[in-house]
Parts: sequence; structure tokens; C-alpha cells
Amino acid sequence: MHRHFRHFIHRHEPKGHWHGQVKAGIGACIGMLAVGALAIMTGIPLLIAPFGATAVLIFGQPKSPLAQPANVFGGYLVAAVIGGLAMALAPGLWWVAAIAVGVTIAAMLLLRVTHPPAGAVPLVAFASHLSVVPLFTVVVVGALALIAIAVLHHALPPRHQYPLRSD
Repeated sequence: MHRHFRHFIHRHEPKGHWHGQVKAGIGACIGMLAVGALAIMTGIPLLIAPFGATAVLIFGQPKSPLAQPANVFGGYLVAAVIGGLAMALAPGLWWVAAIAVGVTIAAMLLLRVTHPPAGAVPLVAFASHLSVVPLFTVVVVGALALIAIAVLHHALPPRHQYPLRSD
């Protein structure tokens, strides 16, 4: 039993340098502050929980395929369409929200734009009663803002290549 438990608590994430880790935290703060300020200026409810999880990926794990701009933007776009349509067709039916999460995941995988935080967007749609257009606006504006900030952030020392190049 003890031997098997070690597999659950083993940390597979490589050790990083403290300055890169602090920079990632600062980048996430700046990204979320910018999205929050944009929400105040526009009146669009941009501070949704999945964007916090996106910040973990794009600032803390910028080399991950799941953190790349195509995945962030594409994943959110797919999730907004599916979640918004599900909400429009069956508002208030919790089980439809659950099915929409599964359909979103399958669609992201099929399109190769998997972004785990986007899997929560159908739940956001149902919890906030956002229809297709407002939900689409939230995820497009928020995702683009976070991607733009991440590109600038990773150009500062210590630098990370973001987005990854496929040379």
C-alpha cells in the first residue's frame, strides 16, 4: 500500500527557478488585473473562474501545448458555442450543462484545441444564464486579452518562447 501511495504524492513537475516562478505569479496578477479593469470599463462580466485557470497555464506553463494561443482561443471559442447553444436550447436543465461539458471536451480534442479551463464554460453559461452572444463576447475578449498580455510578459527576462514556434 505504501509503495502505491508514493505514486500519488510524487511531483512530476520539474523544479524551476524562483525568479521564473515569481515572474509567473506577477504575470498572472497583471493579466487578471487587466481583465478585471477591462470588465469595469466595458461592463462585460469578464472575471470568470476559467480565466484564473488559464492564467496558471499561460503564465506558469507557457511551453505546454494546452497553453498555446490556438488552444486558449480555440478552446474557449468551441466551449462558448456549445455552452451558449445548450443554454439557449435548454435553460436551467443541469444535466444539459453536464452533457455540454462532455461535448465541449470531445470537440476540443477532435479539433486539437484542447484547453482544460474552457471545459468549464458550459457550466459558466448555465450558472450565469449567459446566452450565446454575451458568452461568446466574454470568452473572446477575455481570452484575447490574456493571450496578448502573456505574449508581452514572456518577452521580458527571464524569457520564454511564447507562443511556441514550429520551425
